[in-house]
Amino acid sequence: MTSPPIIFTNARLIDPGTGYDGPGGLRVAGGVIEDVVRGGAEAADGADVVDCGGHVLAPGIVDMRVFVGEPGARHRESFRSAGEAAAAGGVTSFVAQPETDPPLDDPALVQFVLARAREAAHVRVHTMAALTRGLGGADMTEQQFLLDAGAVALTDGDHAVADAKVMRACMAYSRATGALIVHHPQEPSLSRGACATSGEFASRLGLTSVPAIAERMMLERDLTLAESTGARYHADMISTEAALSPLARAKEAGLSVTAGVSIHHLTLNEFDIADYRSFFKLAPPLRAEADREAVAEAMAGGLIDVIVSSHLPQDEEAKRLPFEEAAVGAVGLETFLPACLRLVHDGRLSLTRLFECAALTPAKILGLPGGRLEKGAPADLVLFDPDAPFVLDRWQLRARSKNTPFDRQRMQGRVLGTWVGGHRVFEG
Repeated sequence: MTSPPIIFTNARLIDPGTGYDGPGGLRVAGGVIEDVVRGGAEAADGADVVDCGGHVLAPGIVDMRVFVGEPGARHRESFRSAGEAAAAGGVTSFVAQPETDPPLDDPALVQFVLARAREAAHVRVHTMAALTRGLGGADMTEQQFLLDAGAVALTDGDHAVADAKVMRACMAYSRATGALIVHHPQEPSLSRGACATSGEFASRLGLTSVPAIAERMMLERDLTLAESTGARYHADMISTEAALSPLARAKEAGLSVTAGVSIHHLTLNEFDIADYRSFFKLAPPLRAEADREAVAEAMAGGLIDVIVSSHLPQDEEAKRLPFEEAAVGAVGLETFLPACLRLVHDGRLSLTRLFECAALTPAKILGLPGGRLEKGAPADLVLFDPDAPFVLDRWQLRARSKNTPFDRQRMQGRVLGTWVGGHRVFEG
């Protein structure tokens, strides 16, 4: 039986595709947006009506960087729990990373993950496949087979490919397959074992540190290889001011290059690790405030293209260790939107720019149809109150792991509803 159309009325529409921010409504039928009405009201004519109460209605978030524990570590996160956390955070599509056990370096594993996600998650789940076998950085995977199996891009996740010859081969081959190469720009010999950014603060804490220049070194190598091969390249995590100038030069030269930043690196800095709280131990480590400011400005100005959650669940045992021994990473799916709204409330960026970075551009980069409010687009939507205050309680998060750096912090912005293909998957 076909579901009746849905009319969304009395909304503040945010459409990053056109830059529209104003009153309006939507008509949804058959899983897609059938009509967009700006300013006026839409006749209900037998449809289900959702009165948005003047709150924000925007395209669902498309999160390009999510780590899930299936296969191999379901105790940390399953596709079911990740899907519930995503829906509660207004994320209607996410891209799983290949760092699983075993890694996603085989077409059969890619197909398994996608089938499992379709069965368990109520949001859209895509996956990247491994760039090198076993994420070892030595042998290139069979790119075309992995893409045919459903992978949307190739990456080794948090593992940087140290061998330039291997990376060049991967990029050169991607010209034939059309694969997007996603890489983590951290020079491994400098960053291995580090848990803080080099400087006076890390020295006072007595922590093993990595110089910020390690990011620029690897990024410049990658951009040089991208220029020589013509590959499509995405730097998954830019976190330092030093990396911005080579990125700008590459874009000015017309290279097919994009870059992302995690919401944690946009809203936190190195001083947050002062109490040795392992929930703030990330990879790359949190940076100096000057870096955070520069990266936030680059994101707002368009140099950095994408914001990601970099959702990386870890169990309590892996985090309840001395800072240097604790596992890296933080969950971020459910806190993604309220954390992003900190930048809006600070006047750093507009809501349209936020959803350009968090929905429209990720969809474009990956060749997905979402991220916009227009006729024929998927009815993947988030309704939220950007001003609703709350204190985050990590034990209320839907993710299996609770390692959030925002625990007990005051935040603003609550998701009121999430729809995927016109079906409501979360009601706040």
